[in-house]
Amino acid sequence: MSRWQELTGGTSGAEYAARFEALARGGGDVHGEAAFCAALVPPGARVLDAGCGTGRVMIRLAELGYDCVGVDLDASMLDVARERAPRLPWFQADLAEFDPAALGVVADFDLVVAAGNVLPLVTPGTEAAVVERLTAALRPGGLLVAGFGLDAAHLPVPPSLTAAEYDAHCTAAGLTPVARFATWDAAPYDGGGYAVSVHRHDR
Repeated sequence: MSRWQELTGGTSGAEYAARFEALARGGGDVHGEAAFCAALVPPGARVLDAGCGTGRVMIRLAELGYDCVGVDLDASMLDVARERAPRLPWFQADLAEFDPAALGVVADFDLVVAAGNVLPLVTPGTEAAVVERLTAALRPGGLLVAGFGLDAAHLPVPPSLTAAEYDAHCTAAGLTPVARFATWDAAPYDGGGYAVSVHRHDR
């Protein structure tokens, strides 16, 4: 069972969506992840939203002209995504076993984004497999972008994945580091408790 399932019971889709709706009503920026990705690849690029949740990031990218596919394990989150954007392709799958071909999806994405603490919330022990599966979905030269907390202040569960461990998983999967930032606004990374990492698939 994933840490996310243990934390939420797989029933928090509506509550999760409501939290970001309230943030947006209060003037908060809820599209930082999408803007970050849009600065890396041009409109029309294929983007996989890995751990897409309620679709907040992917729906915005689709509005900006990107060819998007969303994958998540939580049915309650996908229910919200499908209600909000029924014409977009949403799939339920465990990222540790993600096989695009089995879903009829071509594995040549220009960018894969894993936002919202996806990596620290997968099933314990599957982090390397998740990175490998996401890398396999990329075209040569494609980018993997992952933002997640590294300490207790930035996570809803105890910390389980360090930046060095994540880099090692990426190297083993055939990725090379491009950049690391402290926020989705591309603030310089200073060793703090949250990191947004960009790696390239060079194989």
